[in-house]
Amino acid sequence: MEGEVHSWGRNQNGQLGLGSTEDSLLPQNINAFKGVPVKMIAAGAEHTAAVTENGELYGWGWGCYGNLGLGDRNDRLVPEKVSAVHGEKMVMVACGWRHTISVSDSGALYTFGWSKYGQLGHGDFEDHLVPHKLEALQGSIISQVSGGWRHTMALTSDGKLYGWGWNKFGQVGAGDNVDHCAPVQVKFPDDQKVVLVSCGWRHTLAISELDNVFSWGRGTNGQLGHGESVDRNVPKIIEALSADGSRGQRIESSNVNALGKIWVSPSERYAIVPDETVQSEVVVPGNGRGSDVSVPGNDVKRVRI
Repeated sequence: MEGEVHSWGRNQNGQLGLGSTEDSLLPQNINAFKGVPVKMIAAGAEHTAAVTENGELYGWGWGCYGNLGLGDRNDRLVPEKVSAVHGEKMVMVACGWRHTISVSDSGALYTFGWSKYGQLGHGDFEDHLVPHKLEALQGSIISQVSGGWRHTMALTSDGKLYGWGWNKFGQVGAGDNVDHCAPVQVKFPDDQKVVLVSCGWRHTLAISELDNVFSWGRGTNGQLGHGESVDRNVPKIIEALSADGSRGQRIESSNVNALGKIWVSPSERYAIVPDETVQSEVVVPGNGRGSDVSVPGNDVKRVRI
């Protein structure tokens, strides 16, 4: 309630903001925010971003791709204020794996960081080291953003959903499997308006104004919730079955985020997690900076195929 920020866990690139690269097994207060009330925080793979009550944007941790928005590719062990936001106050922030998305109080969207797959949405595949305004959505008021591994989704105040970036498994929802370096609108049955969106690693979930839950993208492990293990490149409604077998089960509004809006978590509520012993696995050692096929880190990581 006081706007203090605590962090814990893995810290090899300073993503905890504690001034060191030592892991922390318990929550620790980030001293850099003493007296600076924080409104919203977001975590990427190895970097972190925050928005304060007065609209300032901060970044820290792994900065190799400019994903901290500080104009260089250096890591930061403590939070540092992002100055290149054209005088606008920020109200929202989200992190992808190696990129960051922020929204200003005017509803404008800014992205920065890694863009090998077009996940920044600027019409190219160039990294940006400072926040860059997304001109393609100028005129739209952005109400929510979410970052996946290599793709980005943005929701406008009038219920339209846009996606861009890596699309090998259809996670952008554009009806194809081609990477998109600029926003494309995602179409829903009966032109339903969207009220919530959340990106998984390679899939996406959304809730419509009719309380329908849709999913699309990678489905090999059943994470789309359709009772099968196939990928989908357009949204499909999750036909939830109630105890009496009727369809159209209402999704309860039990989870609320820092902005007072309901949120949907792909890992908690709508993913179907398979038995570990059923799936084939390959063991890929990480390297701290991460390759395109492994999660960054020095530990051994299981990657599903």
